[in-house]
Amino acid sequence: MKKSALALVALAGIACTAVAQDSPWMVRARAVNLNMANQDGTALHLTVNDKTIPEVDVSYFFTPNLAAELILSVPQKQTVSSSGASIGTFKHLPPTLFLQHHFTGLSGYKPYVGVGYNYTLISSTRLTSPYTLDGHSSGVAVQAGVDFPIDKQWSINLDVKKVNLSTHVYGASRADQGVLKLDPLLVGIGLGYRY
Repeated sequence: MKKSALALVALAGIACTAVAQDSPWMVRARAVNLNMANQDGTALHLTVNDKTIPEVDVSYFFTPNLAAELILSVPQKQTVSSSGASIGTFKHLPPTLFLQHHFTGLSGYKPYVGVGYNYTLISSTRLTSPYTLDGHSSGVAVQAGVDFPIDKQWSINLDVKKVNLSTHVYGASRADQGVLKLDPLLVGIGLGYRY
């Protein structure tokens, strides 16, 4: 009886190890340069600053070629300027979900492309009175990148994304002043770990 129990535990351990080795999960951490398009549809000549932000993503591989990737960050503070002079700040939290196609069978690198959906929560808006911003934005996002394997688990990642992100600008009595299209280009470099 004891031998059977030990054999069962050993088999369970081997199975868990095999599952761990073939895990479909990947985590990446990147430094990302956020470059705003700043297409202003108001008469206020508005711009929002560029900046470098931290980013973490979690990917799940349904097959070797097909994966879903969730992009995560922390709320980022941005400065709004009118004709070059600061008129205040806001924060945005931009989680994005991608469906990706990974190209396999290539030696030394693993490129991928993706299309996804971005929802950005805009908060802590502190602009010169009477101006304010819409509280959210949603839109399509596209992506291309490549992983350079270091070993079976670690890789170096280069990634480029374009995100549709815009906000309505309101004046006194919530009068709509027009749309500020930020549509950032995000260029990132980081490390990936495949479980």
